[in-house]
Amino acid sequence: MILHDSDLLADVPVVSSSEPLDQLDKMEEACGVFGLYAPGEDVATLTYFGLYALQHRGQESAGIATIDGETIHCYKHMGLVSQVFDEERLKTLPGQAAVGHTRYSTTGSSLVVNAQPAIVESRLGALALAHNGNLVNTVDLREHLQRQGCTFSTTTDSEMIALAIAQEVNQGKDWLNGALSAFIHCQGAYSLVIGTPEGIMGVRDPHGIRPLVIGILPGPTRRYVLASETCGLDIIGAEYLRSVEPGELVWISEEGMASFHWAQKPQRKLCVFEMIYFSRPDSIVNEETLYSYRLRLGQRLAQESQIEADMVIGVPDSGIPAAIGYAQTSGIQYAEGLIKNRYVGRTFIQPTQSMRESGIRMKLNPLKDVLQGKRIIMIDDSIVRGTTSRKIVKALRDAGATEIHMLISSPPVTHPCFYGLDTDTQDQLVAATHSVAEIKERIGVDSLVYLSWEGMLQSTGEAPEHFCSACFTGDYPIEIPEQIKRSKLILEDAVA
Repeated sequence: MILHDSDLLADVPVVSSSEPLDQLDKMEEACGVFGLYAPGEDVATLTYFGLYALQHRGQESAGIATIDGETIHCYKHMGLVSQVFDEERLKTLPGQAAVGHTRYSTTGSSLVVNAQPAIVESRLGALALAHNGNLVNTVDLREHLQRQGCTFSTTTDSEMIALAIAQEVNQGKDWLNGALSAFIHCQGAYSLVIGTPEGIMGVRDPHGIRPLVIGILPGPTRRYVLASETCGLDIIGAEYLRSVEPGELVWISEEGMASFHWAQKPQRKLCVFEMIYFSRPDSIVNEETLYSYRLRLGQRLAQESQIEADMVIGVPDSGIPAAIGYAQTSGIQYAEGLIKNRYVGRTFIQPTQSMRESGIRMKLNPLKDVLQGKRIIMIDDSIVRGTTSRKIVKALRDAGATEIHMLISSPPVTHPCFYGLDTDTQDQLVAATHSVAEIKERIGVDSLVYLSWEGMLQSTGEAPEHFCSACFTGDYPIEIPEQIKRSKLILEDAVA
């Protein structure tokens, strides 16, 4: 039985999510997932706070489904977690387990119907599924499901995964075997949290491209938590246990947690952009915070480039750890030159044209007395289009900086992502069609230096083959069907 949100949507206005100015030069994460099995706890409120900690992974929509015996209670809508939910709404979501999701769309349009968790019915009851990633065989999978008699309520690949599981269950399998059979038909990147009347599952694809971790709530009995990042555990006081392994399914129920390694040849390929930018700096990967890794990126940048300057600044927030690392190694003073307005959030109100022309600064404002007359090294994590970088550089020059040297703590982004990041088509990626010297001129800096691909991967302390770096190299670990590839790639001779 489902108590769904369809009757509740009418009382919340749907907003249009046109692209904010400050996000033009960043790739955006697809989403964050969260789940827990905790009888006796207020699972809806715990999930709310878990999603709140994962808000950086998606600001388009949010949803929570709770499981109360045979009933799934679900509410989801467009907006930030704090906009979609309040105390009264959370009280309508009772249960012993929960699945939560916060979304930035990469497949499927920005419609409320595509908000997650995806809910589908089956022979054994309803299931709720939250998905981080992208499938690459959606055309074939949709045709397969249509032949099975499935109808679709959304335009997302997440619903397809849920329907594939329900179809296997409807053919006589239990939840566990139904899910394992369904994953045979799913190709691409997926970290999943799945809620059923009997328990919840956490799943990663055989390459583990998107992260998923396991935590334990304190108490006399073990109650388990699943989250995209460890910061989702910290906020509710859960202890980090380990990551879900590539090609692993964990089944959590009243009997505890069981693990099933279902992929024949799992091969870890964690998205390296999770390390560089997407995940929060306080989240743990490979037994250390990502702040420590990003600090090493800056240190490696200083080793690979020698620039005379008066101070080092970082573009808040993602460029700051690398800037500190650069300053430590180079001996050049670190200072705050750009102040971020952390209370802006994501706005759906677009500036007027006159505001754009006058150089509206919604999130970043330079410190004129700090920058006046100084030679500046500015460090950021990446350049995608170059539009925002150009605006920041102009603001620094207007504030009195005499030289601006831009250093990037990753290599040039030359290829689009097909595994769950919101990237432009390749012809919109500035490094795919322009040389470093040309990019330097476009954004208006005195020099531009990218970190080497080798330096980026060596700084992880892990074997380079453990990471997906296709956005820098075009070497995709999961084969991309031609009809999908053509949607984002441009002809090689156009790049040359």
